[in-house]
Amino acid sequence: MSGSSRAHPGRRSGPGRRPPGKPRGSTKPADPARLAAFEVLKAVRVDEAYANLVLPHVLGRLALEGRDAAFATELASGTLRQQGTYDAVLAACIDRPLTKVEAKVLDVLRLGAHQVLSMRVPDHAAISTTVDLTRSKIGQGPAGFVNAVLRKVTRKPLEDWIAEVAPAREEDHDGWAAVAFSHPRWVVERLAEAVGRDEVDALLEADNVPPAVTLVARPGRATVDELGGPPTRYSPYGVTLGSGSPAGVTAVADGRAGVQDEGSQLVALALAEAHLDGESTAKAWLDLCAGPGGKSALLAALAAQQGAALVANERQPHRAGLVLANLTDRASGSPVAGVAGVVAGDGTNPPFEDASFDRVLVDAPCTGLGALRRRPEARWRRATADLDVLVDLQRSLLDRALDLTRPGGVVLYATCSPVLAETRDVVNRVLEGRSDASLEPVAATVGAVPDSTGPIAGTVQLWPHRHGTDAMFMALLRRNPTG
Repeated sequence: MSGSSRAHPGRRSGPGRRPPGKPRGSTKPADPARLAAFEVLKAVRVDEAYANLVLPHVLGRLALEGRDAAFATELASGTLRQQGTYDAVLAACIDRPLTKVEAKVLDVLRLGAHQVLSMRVPDHAAISTTVDLTRSKIGQGPAGFVNAVLRKVTRKPLEDWIAEVAPAREEDHDGWAAVAFSHPRWVVERLAEAVGRDEVDALLEADNVPPAVTLVARPGRATVDELGGPPTRYSPYGVTLGSGSPAGVTAVADGRAGVQDEGSQLVALALAEAHLDGESTAKAWLDLCAGPGGKSALLAALAAQQGAALVANERQPHRAGLVLANLTDRASGSPVAGVAGVVAGDGTNPPFEDASFDRVLVDAPCTGLGALRRRPEARWRRATADLDVLVDLQRSLLDRALDLTRPGGVVLYATCSPVLAETRDVVNRVLEGRSDASLEPVAATVGAVPDSTGPIAGTVQLWPHRHGTDAMFMALLRRNPTG
């Protein structure tokens, strides 16, 4: 495995001797791949960065490619995924609460634990390189502490550690699952409520499997054949990237295709394929919460095929800039076909007239608990208190979207979370307060996906362990005539 060939501690030139020319007290440079992982963990912790976004920048700055880049990626992402498990193990090996351990020291301990317990790195190499990293980036004192703790970690394999530090599965399943699958207990409970007790372990396990890279060919601009790789199971515009970087695919580099989970592709399709009642002369579509623009780019391409045009709205100006970039032809600098404009506006009070759109997408801000495969740090950032704030926002956005939709038009409400408070409860509460809206089944391509029945009849819920997608929820609402 990459990194392990450099992982062995250097040999001394003789008993007690320093290598010639090496000053007393100097430190061995940190292994670049492990340094990259350490920097990613720091950015996630200090700057609240997303690992999948910051990692390419760190790899580029340290000039890591090939096996070294793959090693750094697995080390950083795997450590974040398994943080809950490793913290339980480390707590058993340290004689004080983990809250009393310096944060950056805890970062390197987690990195070391991942190598020891879950990677094919020899124990001595995992320990010595982690100690080198500690000595280089933190100091000599913590290096000794890290060495002692990791030696304790090596005493048992991961399965034995889980058996020791987790509650008994038969007596406290959720407590056991929280440790065994590295999810906060409240997340285990909410996911079990959504998917069912008989499937929650499979879902939690799937959350810890890195997803394949999925590409989307934006129709009218690129074809699936251009992208190479096997087609996705459900989206007619997707392929799975077998190897290499997406940037190496010409259509992606040109902006005619993009990286997009199949579940997100199906969200755009569900809106585009929904039946409209009545005629429209404007043929206007709206993406109410558009940032960073991946769904907008696919929607715009689908709108162009129907002779319609998409307005993309995003509250945060810098994210609106990302949307604009996704909707701009890189060769000409002009908007791509199917784009009417990009607006930086508050989705709960947008600058649009009521009843002015045929189709509206509400890809609502949510806990993101359906995308833990690709954003493992999200599980540690969210708390139950976030739900109340997010649910209020989700209801406001859906309610306002219905106002913006003409009679006979449709709204697709989507979340990258299967949590019932964000899916079933939001839709039911909004419908209870409106006499001019009704729920309709999601049909056509998306409605035909097997085993995708959502928590309300006619809605769709995708799952990582069933469909290999993010856990996207979709509900289709129609604006009905009043009076």
